[in-house]
Amino acid sequence: MKIRAKLLLLFLTLFGALLLAFAVFIYVSTSQSRKDQYYKHLKREAITKANLLFDAKVPPAVLQLIYKNSINSLFEEEVAVYDTSFNLLYHDAVQIDKVKETRRMIDQITRQKEITFEQGSLQVVGLLYLHKNKAYVITAAANDKYGLTRLEEFKYTLIISFIIIISLTIAAGYYFVGKALNPVAEIIDKVEEITATNLYKRVHVKDEKDEIGELATTFNNMLDRLEQSFDGQKNFVSNISHELRTPLATIVGELQLALIRERSVAEYKEVIRLSLSDAQRLVRLSNGLLDLAKASYDQTTVSMKELRTDELLMDARDAVLKISEDYKVDIIFEREIDDDDDISVKGNEYLLKVAFINLMENACKFSANHQCIVSISYNTNKVLLGFKDSGIGIEEQELGSIFSAFYRGKNKDFSPGNGIGLSLTQKIISMHNGLIDVSSVIGEGSLFTIELAHV
Repeated sequence: MKIRAKLLLLFLTLFGALLLAFAVFIYVSTSQSRKDQYYKHLKREAITKANLLFDAKVPPAVLQLIYKNSINSLFEEEVAVYDTSFNLLYHDAVQIDKVKETRRMIDQITRQKEITFEQGSLQVVGLLYLHKNKAYVITAAANDKYGLTRLEEFKYTLIISFIIIISLTIAAGYYFVGKALNPVAEIIDKVEEITATNLYKRVHVKDEKDEIGELATTFNNMLDRLEQSFDGQKNFVSNISHELRTPLATIVGELQLALIRERSVAEYKEVIRLSLSDAQRLVRLSNGLLDLAKASYDQTTVSMKELRTDELLMDARDAVLKISEDYKVDIIFEREIDDDDDISVKGNEYLLKVAFINLMENACKFSANHQCIVSISYNTNKVLLGFKDSGIGIEEQELGSIFSAFYRGKNKDFSPGNGIGLSLTQKIISMHNGLIDVSSVIGEGSLFTIELAHV
């Protein structure tokens, strides 16, 4: 069921229930009011006849004649007068006797002084009447034909009005619900136009403050992220293709040249050495891509545990020193460690080691003395790490791009690489809710600083 139908049904059910409850209340109140008014009318008629009988001394035969000659004697109020000993003193029509009074009824009226009840379609009132210190019991009964007819007409009026109002409500509700959901229909139409080839399109936002405006804004923000992701993937694939094509083409070319003619052992060794170098470059590239993919996982899918940063740095240093005998990594503790928690973080051991190895290796590669100085410090909330080199430095205009995947600056001729390391490092630090920053001076070196929260 569509939202329009659900809203209309919900509104119609609620409004219909309230309207029906109101109509029933009005009908019941009107019915009770009619009944009460007619009981009062019967009481007045009973007292009037009693006054005519006892005070005006109108003969009973005359009163009976008036009753019989009334326009509609079938519905005329029938009055009977008894003494408290159940002796009949007057009756409008004994032969009809609508009430069928009994001694028990007379005694009840005498005790309670006034009673009202219904007998079939009749309303009956009985009351104690005092005249010259004598008590009489008067009963009056009649069918309120006029009142019941008006009540029946009123009931049909309420039913017809209910049907008309509900019909108008359905029509108006359908119109206004449709009007309210028109922006949603427009969003749906616009979304159906958006594909992978035109992610630049956006949903029009009429009012950012209402719920539909918030929905459109949220959807546009999602499209922004998707567009960036698609563009990133395109660039990523393009860069991978370029990075893979060069060493593969070199390997193929070198091997093809080696097969053209017979060569000396030394020449074959040189071809093997060059091919091995390109193959190692491919291995480093594939390892970097795998680590980059792992660092792009949802944080909830990556196992985290409490780790000491000094131990991670020691393991990372050992790995870097194995890469080249010329590399040197010095670790300096800027503050005395009183508690393990001072330098402990919650993270993934493998990924943090990869990040630290990348920074150490870069520092060693781009320093003339192949040395990286790592500093460890901390404050109340964070562990502070610094990776300093004395290399060629990074130009200021390049600082904003060095964390982009496959980006290589003007220093690419100084040392080989694939431009993955710093991008991977930033992703890893971001995954651990940390911060990484860089400052550099041309000819003096660079300093990468990392902040990681305590456990």
